[in-house]
Formats: sequence, structure tokens, C-alpha cells
Amino acid sequence: MENYIRDLIVSYINTYSELKQTSTVWQGPIISFASADDSLFNTLKEVVGPNHALPTDFLKNAQSVISYFIPFVKNTVISNIEGVQSSREWALAYIETNNLILDLNNFVQNKLNEQGYCAIPGIHNFDKEKLISDWSQRHVAFIAGLGNFGLNNMLITEKGCCGRIGSIVTDLELLPTLRSNRENCLYKYNGRCKKCVDRCVTSALTETAFKRFTCHEMCLVNAEVFKELGHADVCGKCLVNLPCSFINPTSKLP
Repeated sequence: MENYIRDLIVSYINTYSELKQTSTVWQGPIISFASADDSLFNTLKEVVGPNHALPTDFLKNAQSVISYFIPFVKNTVISNIEGVQSSREWALAYIETNNLILDLNNFVQNKLNEQGYCAIPGIHNFDKEKLISDWSQRHVAFIAGLGNFGLNNMLITEKGCCGRIGSIVTDLELLPTLRSNRENCLYKYNGRCKKCVDRCVTSALTETAFKRFTCHEMCLVNAEVFKELGHADVCGKCLVNLPCSFINPTSKLP
């Protein structure tokens, strides 16, 4: 069933741009799985916030969590390198990928229902005062073995950190993906990179701290600039033009 799930997600994403006539196109996704009773889900109440959900909050008989990373193509990423504000291409990719995730989750949910299984999309509620979610896609993806966190607080996968993450909770039992203990971030691996810190346009990101409210203010500026596209509360400057933008830069290091 793991390959069945992967094939569903890959084929849907491959045809989505033509189907919906989007401006955005995507690289092939990475898909991984976590056991719903993985003990790390409980730790998210301390790491993220006390209201962080468990898989069983979505589905009482949850057995597994499907997590996937949808990477942006290079042109989208390169477009966001220059300037203080996000590029139009980056803002549009953010909006269209969010729509893709919603549609994809519904598609997989329906397909699993046809097989006799229940599935609930892992959709989060965002606390606008605390600026935290009750279902952190990045942390769920880490638990599912999709990658490890970089200094920029983003998940670095084998296809880098530039993209979007989605998840689905299901009562289908799937084989969990093994997590790697190896650091994917060059700074965490050998201390030789902190380019994401240098690229932060608001100085919200440092080697030792992250000022989430300062970061969010810049995201709201971009949301206003690109409001005709939809809700693009995004920045992304600390993801682009980095060694980890498209790859895991430590994968071939000793």
C-alpha cells in the first residue's frame, strides 16, 4: 500500500498544473510515513505548543500519517532571490501550492475511502496571536522521516527546503519511514554555513534565535503587495540561494 499511496500522490501532482491551468509547476514530490503512535507526536506539545494535535485527534483509530514534500522548480526559487519583497512567482507558487495540497488531500482521501479506509487531511489552525499552529506540517514531516531542520527552521529534505508540506491521517497501517540522525543543515553539520541568516531581510533569524513576530510582519507586507493573487502571507528569502535550496548538501560529505 505504501507504493499505492506514493503513486497516487505523484500522478496527481504531475497532472495538476495542466488540469487546473496553474502558472506554477512542481518537481516530483517526496512521500514518507509515520506511525500514529510514534512517541514524538507527544513531544510536539512541548516543542510547538500545548495545543498541538495528535493523529488521534483527527481520527480516533488513526494508524498512520502520510507526509509529503512538494518542491518548487528552480525558476520559481531563483525568482525570489533579489529584492526585499517576495517575487510575484514565489507568492503565486505559495497560493497555488496551498490549493494543490487541499485538492490532493481530498483526492487521496476519496481513493482511500474507496478501499475501505478512513483518511482525514492534516489541516492546521493558526493562532494569529501566538503565531503557532496546532498541527505543524514541518514537525510532522520530521517525525515521518522526510528530513531534518535547518538553521532557518525549515525542513531540509533530499530535494532541499524550497516547497510546501502536506499530510493526511489514516486508519490504514503503513510501514513507517526510517528517520535519519544525520544533520542535513551545513551549519549544524560542521558550522560552515549560516547563509540563511545573512539572507533574512528583517534580521528576524539569527544563529541563536528566531523572532517570529518580526518575520510575520514581513509576510503581512507581502500579503498586502500581492493581495490580488490571493492570501500570500509569505517571504521565503531565507530559503533561496542557499546550499540547501534544492538538495541535501550534507548527503555526500564524510
